[in-house]
Amino acid sequence: MAETVNEFTLPNSEHCRRELLRYRWFADLPADAIEHLVSCARLRNLSDGQCLHRKGDPGDGLYGVLSGGIKVSSSSADGREAVLTILEPGSWFGEISLFDNQPRTHDGWAQGTTQLLMIPRAGFQQLLKQRPELYAHFVQLLCWHIRLSFSVIEDTAFLPLEGRLAKRLLMLAEGYGRTEARGTRLQLHVSQEMLGLMLQASRQSINKHLKEWERAGVVSLHYGSLTIHQHDTLEQIAQSH
Repeated sequence: MAETVNEFTLPNSEHCRRELLRYRWFADLPADAIEHLVSCARLRNLSDGQCLHRKGDPGDGLYGVLSGGIKVSSSSADGREAVLTILEPGSWFGEISLFDNQPRTHDGWAQGTTQLLMIPRAGFQQLLKQRPELYAHFVQLLCWHIRLSFSVIEDTAFLPLEGRLAKRLLMLAEGYGRTEARGTRLQLHVSQEMLGLMLQASRQSINKHLKEWERAGVVSLHYGSLTIHQHDTLEQIAQSH
């Protein structure tokens, strides 16, 4: 039975090491740096809809999604919700607070039963204190995330919904898709309504484009997932607007 540490549990070391090496932030690190992170890593399990953190909470560490998903969102004073993204298995988040020691910038909510791997801020900062040369490695990747954020803002400003939807599906397929003979099977732990919130569109508009693509043989829709059959067609849609 796993040992309990407050609301966290200690992960299997080998499983933790494999998960870290899958992520580009960690894959190129020296072996001793990986072992340091493995030694301080923790697991956290969330039920569907459970809050991981709210905007303004202290940043306690860096999180990686092992299963389930995390909805990153913000709410207005009148209760309206803006969904920035859904973080699927393989995603890591929380790096901003690791470097600026400021509170969380958005809310985080579990989408389905979710398991997270967490690197505590204290352990991460101890690694950088011992190995200050690693700052350059992490700053490069932090800048990559910033560039990606600017790209999303630009898409929202200039691309029509069809182009934004095509780009989002391709991004998900690249990160989380599972290759099959008929295409890339993509498990979407997100409703069409949630896609609409992410892309600033109605569920009906999202459904309209997906149904059109299904009739054209570009995708097949399933309960909670879709299969992409024609990557090139989605790329053309994303680039033609």
